[in-house]
Amino acid sequence: MANINIKFNGKEFLLSCEDGQEDHLEELSLSLNQKFSELKNNLGNIGENKLLLITSIKIMDEYFETKKKIDKKKEEVKHLSNKFRELKSLVYEYKEKKEKEIDKLVLDQEQFKKDIEKNKQNFEKIIEDAAEEIENFVQKTNQDNLIQ
Repeated sequence: MANINIKFNGKEFLLSCEDGQEDHLEELSLSLNQKFSELKNNLGNIGENKLLLITSIKIMDEYFETKKKIDKKKEEVKHLSNKFRELKSLVYEYKEKKEKEIDKLVLDQEQFKKDIEKNKQNFEKIIEDAAEEIENFVQKTNQDNLIQ
């Protein structure tokens, strides 16, 4: 435990604190002394006990207001975290849906390629058959002309 001399309302006090907390204790006592002195200047000398009580109440008021603000911010952060999780979930769902659509489109594309190749082969067969029939017709016509 460390000991530290604190000056409050013009008087010195020896206080103990955990090792390493000396600066913090001194900062707290300076702030308390400042608030006490401000009240003393504003209200006059109404008695040390009453000034200490009013100072304590003002400090507690600040503490509770700060705590309310922190609690409100915690709720806002919690709400934002929930919204973020919802959005994240929606993003993953959307991504999964789009990946399925892409997979289906890839399959459709492969099927279209097969259909095009099949149709190309059928078309080439039709052209070959038509060319053969035209050739046969021309040969037959030439033979008929030669006979006549």
